[in-house]
Amino acid sequence: MPDTTTRAVRRRFRPTAATREAVAGWLFVAPVVTILGLFLLVPILMALWVSLTDWNGQGSPFLAGVPYVGLRNYTRLFTEDNLARQDFMTSIRNNFYYVVIVVPVQTVLALGLALIVNGTRLRGRTFFRTAFFFPSVTSSVAMSVVFLFIFANSGAANHLLALLGVDGPQWFADPRGVLHLLLGRIGLVDPEAPPAALTGGGPFGLSWWEWLSGPSVAMATIIMLVIWTTSGTFMLMFLAALQDIPVALEEASMIDGAGRWQRLRHVTLPVLRPTLFLVLTLGLIATWQVFDQVYVMSQGNPAKTTLTPAYLSYQTAFRDFEYGTGTAISFVLFLIIVILALVQRRVMHGRADRPRLRRPAWTRRS
Repeated sequence: MPDTTTRAVRRRFRPTAATREAVAGWLFVAPVVTILGLFLLVPILMALWVSLTDWNGQGSPFLAGVPYVGLRNYTRLFTEDNLARQDFMTSIRNNFYYVVIVVPVQTVLALGLALIVNGTRLRGRTFFRTAFFFPSVTSSVAMSVVFLFIFANSGAANHLLALLGVDGPQWFADPRGVLHLLLGRIGLVDPEAPPAALTGGGPFGLSWWEWLSGPSVAMATIIMLVIWTTSGTFMLMFLAALQDIPVALEEASMIDGAGRWQRLRHVTLPVLRPTLFLVLTLGLIATWQVFDQVYVMSQGNPAKTTLTPAYLSYQTAFRDFEYGTGTAISFVLFLIIVILALVQRRVMHGRADRPRLRRPAWTRRS
């Protein structure tokens, strides 16, 4: 009788094949999970604690003498009328212009380059693929230094404009926005001063004109640099997706009478939707984290018109020794990226799930 009971208990608690596989899987991933926990999760939690203190970089932030301020480092970025909020909102404005211009332009340019080098009639496709991708594998610091020399006051860009009879701008010394310069050129506003009606109080401590005047010439130069250096990487992603499109799908659309634009709109782009989502997400994350080009080319100047949240976080923490505020800026930036990525995902998936109400024009028979 005891032997029967013992065998029943052993049979009941004997691990199943699924349990053994789960244990084996956790044993295999345990080293990676441990490393990620030690070098990723723990530093994030430590930084979160620093953002709740007034640590100045001396000693350890976990000692009892470090002042604990709670959420004050976060609230002063949005509610208190001080220099910290003004600088943070200025950086948000600059980065907003940067994102709005860079993400769409680099995506469209990358898709266009991918369509070009994927064409069967193009000769020397390998050369063009390498040429388009080469700026992406070059050091961003080196490319920033080259652009800095090109757009200097005595650089090649100003010499070229002089040959065309145009006075070259002071690329990295003019704090006026591009929209301000364009409206001033056609006489709608004073090119030297903002409109008085828009200099009043705007949201978050900045005037309406500061929000609407556009990026400065220096920021526009950084935008051109980033678009040139990042389009090659996204071109390869689109190219890989284009080469995975079944040939029979395009041939069927051609048999149905679809033209080149119709095939692109109704066949190619729907198939590229996952890759398009990936490119937009990566572009959105990278543009909100821009740092090295700003650090090399302008360091936030002129008049903080190239200041970005990532560079402001570095400047506040490592130059002003306000580590709590600098870390709080980085966490706010993290929340902005996460929220925008989720919104973008929801919008694109909503369009993907939306039913098509009518067939493409080329498939409708008369």
